[in-house]
This record gives sequence, structure tokens and C-alpha cells, in this order.
Amino acid sequence: MFGRKPKIGIVFGGGGARGFSHIGVVKALQEFGLKFDYIAGTSAGSIIGALVAADKSWKEIYDEAKKLKTKDIKTSKIPLVPSKTDGIQLLMKSILGDINIEELKIPFSAVAVNIKTTKEVCLSHGNLAKAVAGSCCVPGVFVPVEFDDMLLCDGGLQNTIPADIPRYFGCDYVIAVDCHKERTYGTDSQKLFDVLSCAIRILMKSNAVKGYVNADVVIAPETKRFKATRAEGIDEMVEEGYRATIDAMPQIMKLFKKGKPFRQKKYSDPSEIDFV
Repeated sequence: MFGRKPKIGIVFGGGGARGFSHIGVVKALQEFGLKFDYIAGTSAGSIIGALVAADKSWKEIYDEAKKLKTKDIKTSKIPLVPSKTDGIQLLMKSILGDINIEELKIPFSAVAVNIKTTKEVCLSHGNLAKAVAGSCCVPGVFVPVEFDDMLLCDGGLQNTIPADIPRYFGCDYVIAVDCHKERTYGTDSQKLFDVLSCAIRILMKSNAVKGYVNADVVIAPETKRFKATRAEGIDEMVEEGYRATIDAMPQIMKLFKKGKPFRQKKYSDPSEIDFV
């Protein structure tokens, strides 16, 4: 029936340390008392998404973020030798305990990629810390995470802004947070590393497009001046996330006042995703 209260999902995209801007997004949403029916996240967004799904306040998440050091996450001290994801798993366990995803207060999915099959994986059951670690496992930076019979790497390889995922779980509307909207910029250099880096950025931009297509509202903080690999500027990133959300709030509030839509927005082919 059209007048029914809609189910609304929110997704937090990947972006490395720029994901600290998600905290400002959460701050604004919580100040307006907004509750979500489903949460999904990729990479850094899976960390924030899991904490929100556990009903943590933005201040609790902020306090944990302020204590975080790069060495706590990237543990290898040898150049070009990937770190294990033990630091990410310990972080999640220290905040939420050694729990399964289905124990969270709000339904949640972490998005990763199984490098054995190259398929996207939507993790909605099983050990939370390991699922989040798999979603954050940037190839070359971290060792792939063993999860059941899979080898998981960063979900950003397939779905960096997973706005389609909540729709598979019955959401009528989806709000997406893109913490790295300036992911693509060119180069004047012909050096190998610069050209390869630019090529990767181009591929990542095309990956992000489906997130915009499947979202009803996109919150996109200004994070270009921050580094994906450094935690410096966390307070400024939180402020950018907060500002972008306040700017988008009229659109967001309209979704909460709508009824169920007559037609669902189209989303990705479910045969391309392994649901776990």
C-alpha cells in the first residue's frame, strides 16, 4: 500500500582514511533522530556501518577513531610486505566483542570480493570482525582474509558504494555516502607509476557509478585534500561529513515522509553476487 512507512537503508562507501568523514554523516543523522532499516558498507565504510548497526553513537565512534594509529592497522614494518588484518579484527572485537553479524541491532552487510572466484560477496552472517577485515583488505596492503572457503579482499574492487545491497533486503529507498567523490583526476606525467595510478583511479570511478545509480540520495563530503592512507585531519573530515549531510537533509527528510514507491529502482544482477 502506498501509504506504508518505507524501509530505508544507508550505505557507507570505501575511501581509506577519508572514511573518517562518515563519522560527521552519522553525527548529523543522529541529531535528526533518523533510524535505518538496513545498513551496508564497503572497506572503511564497513567499519562505520557495523558500529552504527551496533547502535553506537557518533561520539563513541569518534572517540575510538581518535585513539587509532596507523600502526594499529597496518602492522607490517617491511616495505612491500602486506600486513595481516589482525589489527582490524582486534579493533572491531575491542569495541563490539567477538560477535556474529546477525547479533547486531540493525541488519548489516559487509561487501567484499572473493579472489578465488572474482565475485562480489555480500556478508550478512558469520564473524563480524573477520567480515569487516575482508571488506577492508586492500590488495597488496593486506593479506587476503580466509572466510569459510573464500579468500576475501576489499569490496571496492567490485562495489565501492554498495547502494544496491539494501534493496535486495527489501529497502524502498537508499541513502549512499561517498567519502571519496574526487577519486578520479588525471596526470601530466608519463612515468609508469603515475600512469598506472591514474588508470586505477579511472577504473575505480566507473565502479562507483552504480552506487550513484542505485541511490535515492547521495551524501558526498569534500575530502580531496585528505590522504586515504593517513589519519591526519580527522576533525576536519568529520566536519566535512557533517556539513554535506546537513546540506542533503531536505532530500533525506523527504524520503522518510514518503510511502512505499509503486516501482522499485533497478539494481544489479543478483547472480553476480554471492550472498553469505
